[in-house]
Amino acid sequence: MQKFRYVAVNLQKQKIKGTFIAKDEHDLAAQLAKQSLYLISCKAHTNDTPSAFFTLSVGSTVSLTELTTFCRQFAIMQNTGIPILDCLDILRNQNYTPYFLKLLQVIYEDVKSGLLLSDAFDKHKKVFPHFFRSMVRVGELSGRMELVFASLADYYESDAAIKGKVKSALSYPLMLLAMTVGVVILMMLVVVPTFRSAMTQMDVEITGITKTVYDMSDFLLLNWKLLLLGTILVVLLLVLYGRTDSGAMLFDKLKVKLPIVKTIQRNLLTARFSRAFGLLLSSGMDLNAAMDAVEVIIGNRYIKERFRKAAEDVRSGVSLTVAFENYNLFPKMMIQMVSIGERTGTLDEVLMRSCAFFDNQVETSLNSMTSKIQPVMLMLMGGIIGTLFIAVYSPMLSIMTNLNI
Repeated sequence: MQKFRYVAVNLQKQKIKGTFIAKDEHDLAAQLAKQSLYLISCKAHTNDTPSAFFTLSVGSTVSLTELTTFCRQFAIMQNTGIPILDCLDILRNQNYTPYFLKLLQVIYEDVKSGLLLSDAFDKHKKVFPHFFRSMVRVGELSGRMELVFASLADYYESDAAIKGKVKSALSYPLMLLAMTVGVVILMMLVVVPTFRSAMTQMDVEITGITKTVYDMSDFLLLNWKLLLLGTILVVLLLVLYGRTDSGAMLFDKLKVKLPIVKTIQRNLLTARFSRAFGLLLSSGMDLNAAMDAVEVIIGNRYIKERFRKAAEDVRSGVSLTVAFENYNLFPKMMIQMVSIGERTGTLDEVLMRSCAFFDNQVETSLNSMTSKIQPVMLMLMGGIIGTLFIAVYSPMLSIMTNLNI
C-alpha cells in the first residue's frame, strides 16, 4: 500500500486535495470514484515523523506531561461521542509544542486516509512508548477508546507523581553532599594555604592532624588539574560502560541489591507494574499478551530478564503467583494480591485497587530512606568541616596558650 497526495474534482467541479492510501493509481482512482470524486493528478507521498534535527530549539520529543494532557483531552472528547478523526482535528490545533503539533498533523492525515489510529501511532515508535501504542490497539479491539485513554492519563499522572516524590526525597541529601564537597574544596584550596603561609612566617612547628591537612592541601594545589581530568574520565567511562548491555545490566542489578536503595526500587517497580498490568487486563487484553506489553514499563534490565523467564513459565502452564515467587520479582504483599486475584478470577480488579497501597509503599520507603540518610549526611558534613577547622586553628590556639592570652 502506498500513500498518495491527490487532486480530484467532485460533481460540482470543485477541486479537492487530500491524501489517501491505495495500491496504485488505478486503485486510488477507483476508491475516489466511490466517493463521487474524479482523479485529476496524484503523486506518491511519504510523511514520517518530523525530523528532530529541525525542531531542537522548540523541543524534539513529546514530554510525559504533554502526552498525559493529550490522553485526557482525547478521552473527554471520546466520552462525549466525538469521532476519532474529529478529535484529532481539534487536538492538532491545541496549545502543544510545535513538534507535537506536527506529529498530530501527520497522524490526522494518516487516519483521514484510512489508517487505524494504532497503526498511525505505530509509525512513530521512537516518539510514543510501546505501552501507549499497545493500549491504543487494545482500545480499538475492545471498542472502549474513552476508557483506555482515561486510564492512560491516570497512569501517566500517577507515574509522574511517583517520580516527583523520588526527586524531592533525594534533593536534600544531594544538596548536603554538594555543600560538603564545596566547603572541603574551598577550605583546602583557599583557607588552608592562607593559614599555612601565616604559620610559616611565625615559625610555628606543624604536627599531627594539621600537618596531614596541609599535605593534602599541597597535593590538591599541585594536582587539581590532573584530579579534575581523572574525575571527568572516570565519570565518562562509567557513563559509556552504563550504555553497554553488560554495564546496564550490572547497574540495574545493583539498584535492586544495594541495601539502601533496593526497597525503593522494588516498591517503584511494583507500583508501576500493578497499575500497568491491571490496566491492560481490565481493558480486555489476555494474560500472555499483557505480560508482553507490560515488560517495557519495568525499565530495570535485571528485573526485566527475570520477568521474561516468568512469562515463559506462565505460557507453559505455571500460575502467575508461582512464577513471580520463583524469580523473586516482587514483594510478598504483591504476590499475595496476585494469588487472591488468580483464585477469584478478578486479577485486574485486585491490581487496580491495590495501586494506591503500592504508591503509599513507595512514599513510605522514600521517607524511611531520607530519615536515615539525612542524619548521616549531617554528621558526616559536621565531622569533616569540624576536623578541618580544628586542623587549621589548632596552631593558633597553641600560640595563644604559649603567650598566656
